[in-house]
Amino acid sequence: MKTIADTWPVVKGDYKVGNPKSRIAVVTLASSINSLPEAALWGSSKTENLGVEKIIANVISNSNIRYVLVCGTESRGHLAGHSLLAIHANGIDEKGRIIGSKGAIPFIENVPKEAVRRFQQQVVLIDRIGLVDSKEILKLVNKYKDKGEVYQDEPLVVCSPKKRRTAFAVPSSGDIIISEEFVMDSMAGVVCQAESLNSAIELN
Repeated sequence: MKTIADTWPVVKGDYKVGNPKSRIAVVTLASSINSLPEAALWGSSKTENLGVEKIIANVISNSNIRYVLVCGTESRGHLAGHSLLAIHANGIDEKGRIIGSKGAIPFIENVPKEAVRRFQQQVVLIDRIGLVDSKEILKLVNKYKDKGEVYQDEPLVVCSPKKRRTAFAVPSSGDIIISEEFVMDSMAGVVCQAESLNSAIELN
């Protein structure tokens, strides 16, 4: 059975790749802690939306990962660690809000409920928020890096989280003729291609 997605990790982020066959990934929240090669992934997460989405996307695309250690200092306001624990325990509602999260903007927009459910089923979260002692973190990584079996299903690849883009409404007609091919909506200040010169003239 295939256990790792072809382009894993599937989403770029502030992390380092260790042993892809390791059973544990480490999230250091807002802290910068020296990485360990024994972990599959090791990196920070400072937001309760895109940060959580990236963790989910990279974890479920590698069936070897069965544990996620959440450590380091919590990010103020965003509460990325608390939000990660909340989505694992409670999932998201119909609007994409992480149920139970106290983060500022705890909305998941780029991964579907199916991916959240897979994350809940595939891994166990180890809640050590506040832990920054590298020796203690090493002990936990060594304890879980070979523990358990590979997840039963093949990797699940979901769309990569992307930055939000401002959407503009493109008018289908306009009230100012610029040329035979283009018209302008003077209210919106937008130029668009005219379906035909005749249809544009009818607007006058």
